[in-house]
Amino acid sequence: MPSDLAIGIHDLSFRTTGLVLSHTELARCNGTDIAKYHQGIGQRAMSLPTADEDIVTMAAAAAAPLVERHGTDRIRTVVLATESSVDQSKAAGIYVHSLLGMEPHVRVVEMKQACYSATAALQFAAGLVHRDPQEQVLVIASDISRYDLDSPGEATQGAAAAAMLVSADPALLELTRPSGLFTADVMDFWRPNYRTTALVNGKESIAAYLEAVEGAWKDYQRRGGLPLEEFRAFCYHQPYTRMAFKAHRQLLETCGAQADEETLDHALAATTGYNETVGNSYTASMYLALAALLDDADDLTEQTVGLFSYGSGSVAEFFAGRVRAGYKAHLRGEAHREAIGSRRAVDYGTYRELREQTLPTDGGWYELPHETRGPYRLAALRDHQRVYEAA
Repeated sequence: MPSDLAIGIHDLSFRTTGLVLSHTELARCNGTDIAKYHQGIGQRAMSLPTADEDIVTMAAAAAAPLVERHGTDRIRTVVLATESSVDQSKAAGIYVHSLLGMEPHVRVVEMKQACYSATAALQFAAGLVHRDPQEQVLVIASDISRYDLDSPGEATQGAAAAAMLVSADPALLELTRPSGLFTADVMDFWRPNYRTTALVNGKESIAAYLEAVEGAWKDYQRRGGLPLEEFRAFCYHQPYTRMAFKAHRQLLETCGAQADEETLDHALAATTGYNETVGNSYTASMYLALAALLDDADDLTEQTVGLFSYGSGSVAEFFAGRVRAGYKAHLRGEAHREAIGSRRAVDYGTYRELREQTLPTDGGWYELPHETRGPYRLAALRDHQRVYEAA
């Protein structure tokens, strides 16, 4: 096969949940100065799931437009990346495979490493396509982030799924080599199996993220990566959008480059539009940043974009992509904006009630209320089994 084979993201789609809590409402009820949310962390709202929405329903909703446009004949692998898994054994992607009506001759796996694993899935997919350029891989990142009520992390909660079709001769973004990698054993953020909410050491998390930015970039440079001035924009994992600005400042200072606000805005401003109103979607976060950049930036044809993926604990990767000619004809900006704009706003009291609800764990038969406006829903729990259906 040709060594110069172009492989990358052929199509990109994301969806979020049906409910939204504004940070204005959150601040009004918990006594926080709204500037702490709007300017301090760069967040304006957070997506919340209805009772019948979860990572599977979001993942299927995000992937359905890709299947509708391209079909499934060439898809031989589905990889779902998440840290909000619904089962310790069965891959959530198998439910998605069923909801989308895909043929049985497909491998389906789930990947986990905090917020990083969608990038591992993307690289796995690129390797499979390189081995067989006729094959396409469906990569889905889907997460719902939850923190303890009244905790510092509460304002960064969110939910979304991003689906990518990885192929040869991609329409949107060609992945380029090399990658810069960095791993360190730190306890900045973690969620033991017995907890439904994550534990966070805030200061340690910021420090670990910034250390990973510097470490991954230096490895990228050691392996022959492009110089800083070759990049038009940078997409970072955004646990909150201002973290991307902290990260890029760290990268610029590492390179000995100017790190003023104008420089930061030029590189990042177009990447935050979706994340600032969806909240932290963990594995999907960086790919919502990429979607925002492609949907909203001026013409990026043949421009190089830097991508930094971080997962607490920690694993990070810096890599690059070249935007393909004609990419604008394949974008889904209108659908993305509709997904965000169609959410139903809830007040603080309703939000608290939703957070206090939990699914039964006794193995009984329970029908869930039909609340989602999305195309798929979690319909029931029966004998410890989740039952999904088209809505």
